Amino acid sequence: STLPAVAEELLREIKKAFQETSQVPDDLLLGLKFIFGPSAVPALDLVDQRSVTRVRSPSGMTLYQVLGSSGKLYTCYSSCHFCTCPAFGFSVLQKSESLLCKHILAVYLSQAMGACQELAVSEEQLTNILLAEEEDEG
Repeated sequence: STLPAVAEELLREIKKAFQETSQVPDDLLLGLKFIFGPSAVPALDLVDQRSVTRVRSPSGMTLYQVLGSSGKLYTCYSSCHFCTCPAFGFSVLQKSESLLCKHILAVYLSQAMGACQELAVSEEQLTNILLAEEEDEG
């Protein structure tokens, strides 16, 4: 699944602007708020706090962990726009009120702004992260 074209284009524009000026212009911030609604400002806060970590294994598997404002760590999969937080399950999947939760939006924004922390893990460590998520849900 992919984001709507307008959202993809906005993220591209943010990346381009950030590469050129190291900041996001006001018009793009307004676009962010317009498209992503109430997730936009909290997502930007998460990026500012450097709460997004790209976790990569030797085989090249990648996932993201976002330290939420509550202090809980959420696992996000940018390839399929999925987050393990309750807001994603409720607002995005059940109600279709939002495109994304603030955690996934923070992942996209931190990618655009080069603000991801990096963590290299073994295949076994990655498996443990994935299994820990399943235990939390079950």
